[in-house]
Amino acid sequence: MRESVQAEVMMSFLVSEELSFRIPVELRYEMCDPYAVRLTFHLPGDVPVTWAFGRELLADGVGEACGDGDVRIAPAGSDQVDEALIRLQVGHDQALFKVGIPPLLAFLDRTDKLVPLGEERSLVDFETHLDEALDRILAEQGAG
Repeated sequence: MRESVQAEVMMSFLVSEELSFRIPVELRYEMCDPYAVRLTFHLPGDVPVTWAFGRELLADGVGEACGDGDVRIAPAGSDQVDEALIRLQVGHDQALFKVGIPPLLAFLDRTDKLVPLGEERSLVDFETHLDEALDRILAEQGAG
């Protein structure tokens, strides 16, 4: 049985209003961490950076502005219903990315076929999976 879903999408890294560049971003979802998605950004000349956050946040963010912490997702604007903005923030530093909504929806659809949204708790031995996921997230934060 397949235990993960992976996709690569191109996102625009919005450095300023005048400067942006496209970068490949890997989206990953794993059954062992059923509430989270991971985005790995491959920035030119830098080591890849991975962010983990709630799959539900990504699903909600393609339709309306959401997130009140270090990850915020919203449609790009009323005139751009096919793009979303993803804002990542650590302290005062932040990065803004623009991505097409259709590839995000395709990725989310694939994750939903693996583990339907809202049924994450039904996984066998959920507590063990949660402990492993928390250990992995803490290790990623310590390495980053």
